[in-house]
Amino acid sequence: MTAEELLDLRRQFHRIPEIGFKEMKTQQLILDVLEPLVQENWDIKLWRTGVLVFIKGSDPSQTLAYRTDIDGLPIEERSGIEDFVSEHKGMMHACGHDFHMTIALGVLSHLSKHRPTDHVLFVFQPAEEGPGGAKPMLEEGVLKEWWPDQIVALHIAPELPVGTVSTREGLLFANTSELFIDLKGKGGHAAYPHTARDMVVAASHFVTQLQTIVARNVNPLDSGVVTIGVIKGGTKQNIIAESARVEGTIRSLSIESMTEIKRRIEAMAKGIEASFECELTIDYGSNYCQVNNHSELTQEYMAFAERDPDVTFVEAPAAMTGEDFGYFLEQIPGFMFWLGVDSPYGLHDARLNPDEAAIEKAVTHLISYFTWKMKK
Repeated sequence: MTAEELLDLRRQFHRIPEIGFKEMKTQQLILDVLEPLVQENWDIKLWRTGVLVFIKGSDPSQTLAYRTDIDGLPIEERSGIEDFVSEHKGMMHACGHDFHMTIALGVLSHLSKHRPTDHVLFVFQPAEEGPGGAKPMLEEGVLKEWWPDQIVALHIAPELPVGTVSTREGLLFANTSELFIDLKGKGGHAAYPHTARDMVVAASHFVTQLQTIVARNVNPLDSGVVTIGVIKGGTKQNIIAESARVEGTIRSLSIESMTEIKRRIEAMAKGIEASFECELTIDYGSNYCQVNNHSELTQEYMAFAERDPDVTFVEAPAAMTGEDFGYFLEQIPGFMFWLGVDSPYGLHDARLNPDEAAIEKAVTHLISYFTWKMKK
């Protein structure tokens, strides 16, 4: 694909963001782009709203895989884009998955004209933002027929300049868990608080207590996050709230800390129940394991990236970002790396507008990497 074709394709994806397992238009656009590229040595398989493309190598000794996520986020776009703004109200590609898909299809376009020596598998995975597509995809054995020897993925990094790639050995992204807590008490008139059980007060105390977990229960040499992003409760200013809901996220750099954080949340919940004479239910929603890069393959990639004249390599710190690509890395050696897109606004920000110049650079870099890897 030319630079102009890549640009146009990214903008087509950007117009049609769809949430997890509802990416019907996105799936169809992927198939439409693939149709003129398909060769006799290609096989295509659908899984839910995802797409898998297997390219048979001319003289294979291994199977290399590349995974891209395809879903958007439930965010109302405020990027300032006019020509290709999201056409789906309340949804936006605010995490760069429109870039990720375009890059994958750019590499596929190259492979349609230059047959690889090794097998190559492309995984267009739905529902990365939730409820998670990687784990059920693996559990249902979708990759079994084409099981790869190595898998690679990238993620845009707004804070890095265009032309920069970045990763590290071992832990790159954290363990993550959603957190949904419902509190139920007894409603009543604001003038008679003694006859009610106020869930606004109970929820407020609970949120304050949660902030002590990382400070006092997580090893200071480890890292953890408990963030509450939503509190809902009450219907009117003079009615005591019968119920309240607290929503947040948990992040940790170790499985042990994640277990301890959840244990403390549950212990504190029992205390709130006793103190405020109410009932609490906890739902951890989607849980993603850490993204743990395979050391040998990551070292090999970092050395390659440092030699690649098309990019600048910098070593990455571990991040509290969550990504269900970690489930692939639990079973398949591989790694994820950051791709610089130079935006003042971060991931999941309604104003995110990555620099599209990064797309062609990423396509060129990945073609070079896979070509080099096949010659080893």
